[in-house]
Amino acid sequence: MNHVRQALISVSDKTGCVEFARGLAALGVKILSTGGTARALEKSGVAVTEVSAHTGFPEMLDGRVKTLHPKIHGGILARRDTPEHMRSIEAAGITPIDLIVVNLYPFQAAVADPDCRFEDAIENIDIGGPAMLRAAAKNHGGVAVLVDPADYAQVLQEIRAGGTVDEATRFALARKVFAHTAAYDGAIANYLYSLDAGGRRRAFPDVLNLQFVKLTDMRYGENPHQSAAFYRDARPAEGSLAGYRQLQGKELSYNNIADADAAWECVKSFDEPACVIIKHANPCGVAVAPSLLEAYLKAFATDPTSAFGGILAFNRALERAAAEAIGKQFAEVIIAPRVDPEARESFATKANLRVLEVPLAHASAEYDFKRIGGGLLVQSPDARVVAAGELRTVSKKTPDEGQMRDLLFAWRVAKYVKSNAIVFVKDGATVGVGAGQMSRVDSARIAAIKAKNAGLSLEGSCAASDAFFPFRDGLDVVIDAGAGAVIQPGGSMRDDEVIAAADERGITMVFTGVRHFRH
Repeated sequence: MNHVRQALISVSDKTGCVEFARGLAALGVKILSTGGTARALEKSGVAVTEVSAHTGFPEMLDGRVKTLHPKIHGGILARRDTPEHMRSIEAAGITPIDLIVVNLYPFQAAVADPDCRFEDAIENIDIGGPAMLRAAAKNHGGVAVLVDPADYAQVLQEIRAGGTVDEATRFALARKVFAHTAAYDGAIANYLYSLDAGGRRRAFPDVLNLQFVKLTDMRYGENPHQSAAFYRDARPAEGSLAGYRQLQGKELSYNNIADADAAWECVKSFDEPACVIIKHANPCGVAVAPSLLEAYLKAFATDPTSAFGGILAFNRALERAAAEAIGKQFAEVIIAPRVDPEARESFATKANLRVLEVPLAHASAEYDFKRIGGGLLVQSPDARVVAAGELRTVSKKTPDEGQMRDLLFAWRVAKYVKSNAIVFVKDGATVGVGAGQMSRVDSARIAAIKAKNAGLSLEGSCAASDAFFPFRDGLDVVIDAGAGAVIQPGGSMRDDEVIAAADERGITMVFTGVRHFRH
């Protein structure tokens, strides 16, 4: 690549733009610019040549046509290593443009506004920007192209060092451009395909474009003979596991990530200090308490056998007391929004233990995906939270204050247990969990067996069922195990039979009207 002598800067996101342009100007680089970018640079004392002055053709159509000109695209696309190209642009009075700095109209931000009108969305579709970006990226052998302000510092440093941008850097920047423009075009297509004949926006577009960015290769997949990698959404939800920072421990595996996500999503749902222990994608212990130490001890007591080699998640900064207690068991992964230095010191002796920090936020992803052979199932995330005021007491007995707390807690946990799910709870902690059975009756029996094996009494406990009891037999098993109150969605053809069974057995039962299947 020849020395960088001329740059074109035209950006919507002006982060770092003035400082970068000032650095280029100090190196003798001529700067072309347009509209608001040109005004911002001139206001900061950076010498700028308007694109219209450079091309000799004024902007027109309210700015829709300004950079779509042979003097711009000829200067970008001419191959520096092809003499015929260079003679052609010289004969046409075109000077090479060696550096393109462009980011696009904020289309995604515009259509994210629920009040965005169709006309506004269309006007936020950039035409000249993507054309310049793609042209420069195609010709990255002679042109450096910047779409991300995070790259300004490195490029400026390379130009200062040798007057050019390194070949490897130009290639990396070109790749980033094509990914960026692909995501941009995908967002436009998603928006347009989401509109019905009347212009109303639907939740699921007829054509769905997605983009993911690889974070890391995995040691292996679900099994050692499978290879795997971890990708995050190009625009991940705030507080998602994809934003993790690993503090210590060996490389994460495919199963570690899957289980860690289940643990993190569950623990985020609680307002009180909470601990969630996950094994094979299911909670085997969940508790809330005044401190993380107490929450951990209560959660661990649910099923110490299954907790061996589990994934532990906390929704508060993890302090030494809880860390020392955790250190007495074998765990694969620890997750918390922050790990105090004293807690990190306590974990340091366990070289293989993965310790992750993830920012705590409650935003949910736009879509939930399940890959099937030859296709993809797409749904909105299960973000429904049921409040006490929404519950309908259907039994003669009504829940007291303590039962109401435990019923809501059990219901929240059941959302994260594989169906069919039965969850027994007492005093803000799980005491028995039955998961993933073909029969709801069997899930109830397994939950009772696990409680017995852990030495826990279910007498007077509250129980949640993620879906309705189709017959009274499942409810009878739950009551026989000791439950005094039950929360379930309702909606069975035999609800009357099940309600009558609750009254016959003298327990409290409430309906949520909401189901939480998790397959």
